[in-house]
Amino acid sequence: MNQANLSRLCTVSRRTFMVAAAGAAAGCATAPKGACRAAAGAPIALPPLPYGQDALAPQISAQTLSFHYGKHHQGYVNTLNKLLPDSPFAGQSLEAVVCATAGSAEHTAIFNNAAQVWNHTFYWKSLAPAGSGGAPSAELAAAINAAFGSLDACKKALSDAALTQFGSGWAWLVAKQGAVSVVKTPNAETPFTQKGTTPLLTIDVWEHAYYLDWQNRRADYVKAVLDKLMNWSFASANYAAAQNEKSC
Repeated sequence: MNQANLSRLCTVSRRTFMVAAAGAAAGCATAPKGACRAAAGAPIALPPLPYGQDALAPQISAQTLSFHYGKHHQGYVNTLNKLLPDSPFAGQSLEAVVCATAGSAEHTAIFNNAAQVWNHTFYWKSLAPAGSGGAPSAELAAAINAAFGSLDACKKALSDAALTQFGSGWAWLVAKQGAVSVVKTPNAETPFTQKGTTPLLTIDVWEHAYYLDWQNRRADYVKAVLDKLMNWSFASANYAAAQNEKSC
């Protein structure tokens, strides 16, 4: 990836991440505009959850949040901070690390852990306690209707993506040049590394996201999230930010 594309991706992802991790101490969310580097030597931090660990129950239990956030998400942060000091990416922001290592066989371990830190931070913000996630903004609703015909059809597309992602991965609602679509990614892959693509919200379909509550019933977990926990206010804010981006 050349420096121009890296800079552009970092700029785009920073704006999305600022919404995803407002108040967090890590990454470009706290950097001045135009910068894509954390303080030299600063470790990547685990951002706080935007709600209590019992706030998503019964759809996602406090036990699942405790393990998913406190063990899995924290584990990615810990591993990344062990890998970065002796790498060319020491001191860079989370987004810069993801951008620079995407598609690099040499730095697969760094990418996997950095992208999983980013993906999980974004996932927590994609969820909201039942009844508090709002509705799509007028602008996002219009884009959803243009792409899918209705919000219900959009949810069906997200469900299909989540259920047909073989093995571990993610289902995403994304925006590109004002249009919205649904994509799925395996393992740690994240759509913000794709040129011109802005993630709006995501559903985690790694087994650790749901197995304690739903066992092998991924479909029931996905339905519960889509029906009760989707944070459409967050998606709307991301869509508005994407609309303000200048094309290359």
